[in-house]
Amino acid sequence: MADSRPNIVFFFTDQQRWDTCGCYGQRLPVTPNLDQMAAEGVRFANAFTCQPVCGPARAALQTGRYPAVYGCHTNNRALPLDTTAIAHRLSAVGYEVGYIGKWHLASGPEETVNYREAPVPPERRGGYRDYWLAADVLEFTSHPFEGHMFDAAGNRVEFRDQYRVDWQTDRVLDYLDTREGRRPFFLFVSYIEPHHQNDMKRYVGPPGSDRRWARYEPPGDLAHAAGDWRENYPDYLGAINALDSGLGRVREKLAQMGMADDTLVIFTSDHGSHFRTRNAEYKRSCHDGCLRIPLVVCGPGFRGGIVREELASLIDVPPTVLEAGGADVPGDFHGRPLQEAVAGAPDWPDDVFAQLSESQVGRCVRTRRWKYSVTRHPLADGDLALPWSDTYVEDFLYDLEADPHEQHNLVLEPGYGEVRAELRSRLLHWIARTEGQHPEIVPAVGK
Repeated sequence: MADSRPNIVFFFTDQQRWDTCGCYGQRLPVTPNLDQMAAEGVRFANAFTCQPVCGPARAALQTGRYPAVYGCHTNNRALPLDTTAIAHRLSAVGYEVGYIGKWHLASGPEETVNYREAPVPPERRGGYRDYWLAADVLEFTSHPFEGHMFDAAGNRVEFRDQYRVDWQTDRVLDYLDTREGRRPFFLFVSYIEPHHQNDMKRYVGPPGSDRRWARYEPPGDLAHAAGDWRENYPDYLGAINALDSGLGRVREKLAQMGMADDTLVIFTSDHGSHFRTRNAEYKRSCHDGCLRIPLVVCGPGFRGGIVREELASLIDVPPTVLEAGGADVPGDFHGRPLQEAVAGAPDWPDDVFAQLSESQVGRCVRTRRWKYSVTRHPLADGDLALPWSDTYVEDFLYDLEADPHEQHNLVLEPGYGEVRAELRSRLLHWIARTEGQHPEIVPAVGK
């Protein structure tokens, strides 16, 4: 008897804002394929990362738990070797599990655990044992038009004179061509785009992006800010359009192979980008420019062109994947399956929680109306590597109804004492439940 469980394709982008997508309000035709997928499936209108940094967000996706708990709260920290990740759990219930792209979870600060430019050994692949074509830090082994990944045997697989997104999508299609259908598969496709190329210090889209996407409307949080969005946004949109074309090619391939109805496709990103308007780089802040992400799911259990308004978190995606694959969701997972939100669960949380690292040791809670963020106090040299703090100081408070672009920090304004007290209570509850910590939060003074 054929296995009736769905195939699962996880289409994952890097550093993509939610408002780059037509189905989230982008006026230019940047994402027609994602827009079509949203029209067929379920779009989560209010989705947020649980940690706005590459490695920690990936750790959360693979483990189902906030990254500070796993010791992966900053970049350059490897998943512990004894981690039972979602690929292990799906493999245990009969799935073929594969990974293509940027991994970012094999290398640590110690030089003996350094695979940033070397093949990732099997024991550090998070359970993706059936298919592997990846680089631990893809921005170190490639540039937008040339470079390499490593296959399961550790051999370099090179590309040249082709946009990195297009080459990677070709490899996804190659993988799909090899499916025999005896087992359902879980394929995690992790692109680096639209992430800036580190050693070039800029975003790079396909040739002609600067002209094709020049007539964009600046997002409200960037429009009157400094940063480097003016010189980068057309290429940023160009990279996202290339990703969208890749999504379209993958979905078309699934349809050609007769697998579209039996495949769950999940599209999301690790975090957004605020284009150096909130700190010295692109992420690592509590602001929606880097916290808010696209999240569209289409396939079995997620159909009908539905828009869900519940606040959803990246931490809800791992239990969603396991639920779809018929694997048990562990009790220590910090999120809930999005299937429950689609069903209209009356007890779905009305807030989301995020950990902040590297720029600070911080914590943040967001409701529909309010954003409240705290940071380690006192901040001293060396503290940025700590997973948590005994004492935090209030850092930001935004009224998102009156100030959706987060231009007016109210943390020192009189008259918001009750609001801060309620949000402080919410944040302490999240910290206690997910981290087992009971810190003190003190008021901001003279910010």
